Amino acid sequence: MSCPGCAGAPLAEETARSFPASSAGDTVSLSLPGIHCAACVSGVERGLSRLPDVLDARVNLSLKRVSVQTRGDADEDSLINALLELGFEALPLDSDTLRAGEGDAAGRALLLRLAVAGFAMMNVMILSVAVWAGAADATRQLFHWISAIIALPAVAFAARPFFASALSVLRVGRVNMEVPISLAILLASGLSLYETMAGGEDAYFDAALSLTFFLLIGRYLDHRTRAAARSAAQELAALEVPSATCLRGGEPVRVKAADIVVGDLVQVPAGGRLPVDGVIDAGRSQLDRSLLTGESLPVAAQVGHEVVSGEVNLSNPLIVRATAVGQDTTLRRMAEMVAVAESGRSHYTPLADRAARLYAPLVHGVAAFAFIGWFIVTGDVRYSLNIAIATLIITCPCALGLAVPAVTTAASGSLFRKGLLIKSATALERLAEVDAVVFDKTGTLTDGTPILEDLQNLSAEDRAVVLALSQSSAHPISRLLAAALEGMQVTPTSLDDIHEIAGRGVEGLDGLERVRLGKSQTAVGGTVFQRGDAAEQVLRIDESLRPGAQDLVASIQSQGLHVELLSGDTEFAAAKLGARLGLERSKGDMLPADKIDHLATLQSQGKRVLMVGDGLNDMGAMAQAFVSISPASGVDATRATSDIVLLGRSLAPVQDALKVSRSARARIRENFGIAICYNAVAVPLAVLGFASPLMAALAMSSSSILVILNALRVRA
Repeated sequence: MSCPGCAGAPLAEETARSFPASSAGDTVSLSLPGIHCAACVSGVERGLSRLPDVLDARVNLSLKRVSVQTRGDADEDSLINALLELGFEALPLDSDTLRAGEGDAAGRALLLRLAVAGFAMMNVMILSVAVWAGAADATRQLFHWISAIIALPAVAFAARPFFASALSVLRVGRVNMEVPISLAILLASGLSLYETMAGGEDAYFDAALSLTFFLLIGRYLDHRTRAAARSAAQELAALEVPSATCLRGGEPVRVKAADIVVGDLVQVPAGGRLPVDGVIDAGRSQLDRSLLTGESLPVAAQVGHEVVSGEVNLSNPLIVRATAVGQDTTLRRMAEMVAVAESGRSHYTPLADRAARLYAPLVHGVAAFAFIGWFIVTGDVRYSLNIAIATLIITCPCALGLAVPAVTTAASGSLFRKGLLIKSATALERLAEVDAVVFDKTGTLTDGTPILEDLQNLSAEDRAVVLALSQSSAHPISRLLAAALEGMQVTPTSLDDIHEIAGRGVEGLDGLERVRLGKSQTAVGGTVFQRGDAAEQVLRIDESLRPGAQDLVASIQSQGLHVELLSGDTEFAAAKLGARLGLERSKGDMLPADKIDHLATLQSQGKRVLMVGDGLNDMGAMAQAFVSISPASGVDATRATSDIVLLGRSLAPVQDALKVSRSARARIRENFGIAICYNAVAVPLAVLGFASPLMAALAMSSSSILVILNALRVRA
């Protein structure tokens, strides 16, 4: 059940932003993967603000992070431990790495160019109306010169992205869609300036500006669909532990993670994340490997056990001897795998780019044919050039340029209202081609909330003992049991000699009888309560399914798509959930590299795979996949890797995404059809001399508007 404060999430973010920032002390950034509502925000901020060394704490609910202003005495470990006591898991983040990816200079620059082009276009059109209305002689020339003064600097500034792109490909002997665009803008502006200087009747500054304005709309829409995406490798690097405590000369020394060397003894406090790969040199504890392997339950760790960077130490302090540091750690290798997989996925060629390969040379050929043909017939360079410019403008790919961004923006808005955030410009195109779906288990098909099934089967006396044992342990299952029994109004029994044994559970004495709560000695899976040598009483713990999971899987299977479950959890747990959902293919014990290899195998068979996952262990597979979806409850780095983010708890919108993606693909193809039909009619008119550059600009604008209206027909 979600927290009652969830409805207040937007208010919580506004409240968080209202706290004044302190100018003193250091800033510590922590990831809070477990927060989800206003109550969580309030609990974290109030709890941290009560600490003596904390000046201010501000939570960003969307990014699931807290920024803490300290006096310099509070370090990450103490803040993490304080948050654990408040009931919140916390992981350190590298603030410098995160700040390196902030800002959207490209988006702001595009928006500024769009504003300049639009403002200049409106002013020049006002002057053009006067010319069309009959202004002549000196008045007409004055208006042409004013238009030139407005238009030429505006075109030089606003159209610069097209000029730069065209120049870059021409230097290497190629052409793209920006070449005919740039040529049309330059010729329209140049000929208009010549006509103005020569005292001619016609000038087409408004055509050049209209062309630039509509093309910038398409460019900006395309940019906005990409704006949410950040580098997954950078996010993963931010999750690396920035500093740690090493034992050097027998004394604890705080050092940067980059300064740890192989052989160093690293202290890892309870609640801390391992900064290195290594072997436990001292201590016994429980490790949370869910971020890396997807295992839903902690695992025991003691002296001699191998551990890897990114795992979270849950119970007791550990001393780890480093065997791999820096670039050689598991977490860093995962970042490299993600980067490699992302580069492979980027080879997808959007439909618009495929069309551009044919379009650019065709436009140049038609315009050149018109110029040469009319020059041979008339011998008039100005007249022939006018027709060539009209041909370039009327065939300008505004409709093609808007065909994909307009549909993507309309579809993204529709899906956002249903709880899905589209991050990648080509995500919908790729999603429409999917023929296989692979799910992660924990946190994806399940919501990670355990269900207790057997507490009612215990006697009242045993429930009181189980509560006493569970209250004395920091293990996640013990905390779950304690909360459930406290909710049943159970009063704990007074026990003696209570102690926790790593890997087995917690034990104590009820009078003279030993009682134990923990891992079964005989069964596979499950938690047990045992009195003395009596039979174990199994307390089955299952994971609750995400809302909509059952219906989503059934719907996908009914469409004939290939569906699998891949989990880092045990084979037993994966098979159990697979059977529950009616899946024929379920695999457990999958490491991150295993998931990547499995998806690569499916792709080698011609499958176009949708990967749905939420943990660091899924990042490589999500980057490898043809398209990917991550729940908002997933870690920051996973959300950065994914093409689509599921904002709510229910998986039902995933089915909407599949439906909308197919509708969007149909609208994109229709838009290309509109552009082709428009050109089939308009180009002959321009080539035959029936359309001036101004008429060509109006026709081009009309086709662009028609494409945008068709894009709005996308249906969810």
